[in-house]
Amino acid sequence: MWFVIDSKMNPNQNQAMAVASATIAESKPFEDSFCGVGAGSISGGGLIRGGLGAYGGKILGSGSDYVQSNISKYFSDPQYYFQVNDHYVINKLKILLLPFLHRGHWTRITEPVDGRLSYKPPVNDINAPDLYIPCMAFATYLVLAGISLGLSGKFSPEALNWQFVKGMVGWVTQVMLLKVSLLSLGGGEAPVLDVVAYAGYTFTGMCMALLGRIVLRYAYYLIIVWTCLCMALFLVKTMKRTLFAEVRCFDPSRHHYLLLGIALTQFPLIFWLSNTSGNWA
Repeated sequence: MWFVIDSKMNPNQNQAMAVASATIAESKPFEDSFCGVGAGSISGGGLIRGGLGAYGGKILGSGSDYVQSNISKYFSDPQYYFQVNDHYVINKLKILLLPFLHRGHWTRITEPVDGRLSYKPPVNDINAPDLYIPCMAFATYLVLAGISLGLSGKFSPEALNWQFVKGMVGWVTQVMLLKVSLLSLGGGEAPVLDVVAYAGYTFTGMCMALLGRIVLRYAYYLIIVWTCLCMALFLVKTMKRTLFAEVRCFDPSRHHYLLLGIALTQFPLIFWLSNTSGNWA
């Protein structure tokens, strides 16, 4: 910045203006230097932010991979449990309702996938767990419970709702029973959906018990005892050959006691679920 010095000004004013002009001119290099430092700081800040962003992305990526691996490890792919066909459903129902007649093995079939062994889906393995049959059995259980309530004159939306809640509580109780049994043997790492599927097979027998209650009232207790025996045998065979194979340690005495406990708990659980009174009783 330059100031024009007027010759008409007095000498003192001219001298003051000259000093001010010189001072401003001397401060300009420092101003330019300061602006340069500021630009460099902004550029450096961009580099720092870019580095932090890349590092954060790496952390998030590794965390996402870890979470994904654990989800697949413990929960598996839900679509896997619905890969069924008519042939599988018919043969599976035979095993569930007539396990005494099953002459095949109870172990699951593995196949190499991406360099590691994975279990074949239900459509290719009769011993693989599925969620199609448990879900359909649970829905059928509610329909039969509604019919039973109607025949006894106790049907109402509230009564059917209580039956739904009772069924869900029974399903969760069965899942907890199987999961605790696995954990007590050394922390089995069987996927949760496997346990949910095996626990849900109980409603297949429940449908038979309720159907017997509706059609053959006098044979109800005989049918429900048979149902309890079949489900107990199925779960014992399944737990022994499939789920217990996932545990890290093996204790024969605890193994047998747990199997016996699982078998015995089927009787009160199925008797309780088959009682369509519209309440918790």
